Amino acid sequence: MGRVRSIWNGAISFGLVSIPIKLVNATESHSISFRQIHTEDGGRIRYRKVCELEDREVTQSEIGKGYEDADGTIIPITDEDLAQLPLPTAKTIEIVAFVPAERIDPLQMDAAYYLAASGAPAAKPYTLLREALKRSNKVAIAKFALRGRERLGMLRVVDDVIVMHGLLWPDEVRAPEGVAPDTDVTVRDKELDLADALMDTLGEVDLADLHDEYREAVEEVIAAKAAGEAPPEAPEPARSGKVLDLMAALEKSVRAAQESRGEGAEVRPLTSRPAPKQTDAKKSTSTAKKPAKKTATKKTTTKSTTAQTSKKTASTKSTATKTTAKKTPAKKTTSRKRSA
Repeated sequence: MGRVRSIWNGAISFGLVSIPIKLVNATESHSISFRQIHTEDGGRIRYRKVCELEDREVTQSEIGKGYEDADGTIIPITDEDLAQLPLPTAKTIEIVAFVPAERIDPLQMDAAYYLAASGAPAAKPYTLLREALKRSNKVAIAKFALRGRERLGMLRVVDDVIVMHGLLWPDEVRAPEGVAPDTDVTVRDKELDLADALMDTLGEVDLADLHDEYREAVEEVIAAKAAGEAPPEAPEPARSGKVLDLMAALEKSVRAAQESRGEGAEVRPLTSRPAPKQTDAKKSTSTAKKPAKKTATKKTTTKSTTAQTSKKTASTKSTATKTTAKKTPAKKTTSRKRSA
């Protein structure tokens, strides 16, 4: 495991098979930590551990654990008391079941640990469990004790390593009561279509390309102040107005996402999609045009007699029209059709 220090030594209990392992933190924090200071002179603010009975500061070696009872009485609890708990999980990760991964609610996911085989004899049973997990397409549910309490865990395989995720107990996950909107909302198909288009346009992302911009900005401020320079100015935040038209907001979001990916040409069909109000307007317009069609029919009937009595004149005009059409370039006709 290189320089990574194990935080717990024990074994995986897989039926009658025991696999000696070491528990190693799989994640690390890169957040910037600050010290508390006295704003007047920059002096460090420190917390000192003082015994309230003797009114003196005590060292770390003098500090132990204690449980405060309901009446305020402190009951001392030693490390030996915890080590002798009658639990099989005190030094063992006890596998209790194998379940499909989708059975695990992500809300239960907690800290992650790498499980490393401890010594050469552990290599064979470790590999056996790893390959069994791969072939079954399941995860192992286990119980283990860490930092003074029994916990629930999920074992899965990442590359060639068994990883354990700490899980919250089911009763530690709150029910989402009163969180969802309490008003009835109707989402139209066209709104869902635009939301789908926005999701497709944003597409996928390689998580390795994402980084903590807040931490980088804080580092720039620290570097500037350390050099005696003025910290960089923050850009003006974009004005966020109240969204009144959800369709327009979705279309604008799709357009912005496509333009950022160089797909601006594909935005036009989205802007031409009529909103429900426009659809109603079209219906009213088409209804209003129906009487006009009847009037046009009457006018055509009235003029039919005149048209029949002047066949010779019409034929002469049609010949002249054909001659004019031949002289007209074909390119202009094509351009009219495209612009229509």
